[in-house]
Amino acid sequence: MSTQPKIELDEEEISKDAFFRRIAEISEEMIARHGKDFAMGALVLAAQWIAENRTGTVKGAASRRS
Repeated sequence: MSTQPKIELDEEEISKDAFFRRIAEISEEMIARHGKDFAMGALVLAAQWIAENRTGTVKGAASRRS
């Protein structure tokens, strides 16, 4: 039986891993309450907003629409 060496993560990798865990938890909650289609759509929409630099507060988003 071979054991794999333990991989040491740096601070940035630890931070990214924590965000991936949070995204997974939120995704599971969305699926449980609203189904897979909603969860996928919400995540795709979020990615689109990030790509278009449309992230920020709800108040800021509302002011851009007017």
